[in-house]
Amino acid sequence: MRTNELMLYKSMEHGEILDNITFLMENYDNEYYNREDLKSLLFECIHELLELSVRHGFEGNLWHTYLTFLLASDENAYSTSCEIVGAVEGSINAIALHDFEVMKELFDYDFAAMEQTLEARCFAILRDYRHTNGNSKVFNTRIRNRICDLSRALAETESAEAFQETMTQFYREFGVGKLGLHKAFRVEHPAGGRAEIVPITNIAHVHLDDLVGYEIAKQKLIENTEAFVEGRKANNCLLYGDAGTGKSSSIKAILNQYYDKGLRMIEVYKHQFQDLNDVIAQIKNRNYKFIIYMDDLSFEEFEIEYKYLKAVIEGGLEKKPDNVLIYATSNRRHLVRETFRDKADRDEELHTNDTVQEKLSLVARFGVTIYFGSPDKKMFQNIVKELAKQNEIEMPEEELLLEANKWELAHGGLSGRTAQQFIDHLLGQKR
Repeated sequence: MRTNELMLYKSMEHGEILDNITFLMENYDNEYYNREDLKSLLFECIHELLELSVRHGFEGNLWHTYLTFLLASDENAYSTSCEIVGAVEGSINAIALHDFEVMKELFDYDFAAMEQTLEARCFAILRDYRHTNGNSKVFNTRIRNRICDLSRALAETESAEAFQETMTQFYREFGVGKLGLHKAFRVEHPAGGRAEIVPITNIAHVHLDDLVGYEIAKQKLIENTEAFVEGRKANNCLLYGDAGTGKSSSIKAILNQYYDKGLRMIEVYKHQFQDLNDVIAQIKNRNYKFIIYMDDLSFEEFEIEYKYLKAVIEGGLEKKPDNVLIYATSNRRHLVRETFRDKADRDEELHTNDTVQEKLSLVARFGVTIYFGSPDKKMFQNIVKELAKQNEIEMPEEELLLEANKWELAHGGLSGRTAQQFIDHLLGQKR
């Protein structure tokens, strides 16, 4: 088996199983190796293959899904060039075809002789494996299904050229690696290491149509985001206003709506702002559009993290990449908290205007600001009625609105969040 000839798909993560099975393919009938040791290695490979497949929720031919998983996950010169834009021209295509010839040989390999020689009938169960519940600890169901579907499509190809075409189409439609297969991420910073972008596998499937009201605000957000994903000029965006009015939900909905157009989102917390340059360095050369998302953004007067943010947004020597925008939500319009004591301090300060501009300059770096205010009584009732309809709650309208009014008086007042909590309460009362 020619895996040693691979040029692009080398040193793949989780490639140890492939290395060991390739060794068995080449040496299972070699009389210089102890037969029991080879058999033991085979069962160890089967064990690792099963463990990986169960973690990821794979089904079908597990050998094929494993190879497909490697191909879908490996970020190399070819796969990252094909993401979003599809087939590329140049010598890289011929190099990739060579590697796909090797991978197709692995797909088509018949393990019967190995099983017979080593007296180990273990591959039959792997050819049509059925997961107990289909859940994945690593991928959500959508990603798991895409890899399993790709596995079946690759197995049906009749040539290396068709194999390459199928794989390239997958890269164009869904991307490659963690940034391609997942839509949302957070940042982790291990002690002594660099900042790592880690996938978030469980995302709320909220859509803009699910959010009742705020049509003008939503349209401004849509217009800015569409310009961004289409490669036109777009602005950093600040959603501010009253609590519970749908600011965070709107941004999640934007991600769900434009994910298929290459939009990705990375959630960053205030204490991680010093990692922003490192995070941007990891994503600036990819073909995706990235929104760095900061929820509930505000700063106390003694906090200086906003200065990191100001430098990243605008003002550093290195230009912010065109594939990165910053979206933030806040209950404060001016982000940096000010008190009457600040006013007294400024009265004693020689350069009062400098202090004011220092605190206002962060907001000025968001080109689009969108206000989300608390709904009035009529709008609140419309939200309740629409949410009840979406959740198939059957209750006379008069009774529904009466109970909603009682709920909001006792649970935080008029807001979309209060309306959703009321609907959740009703759903919890169902028998």
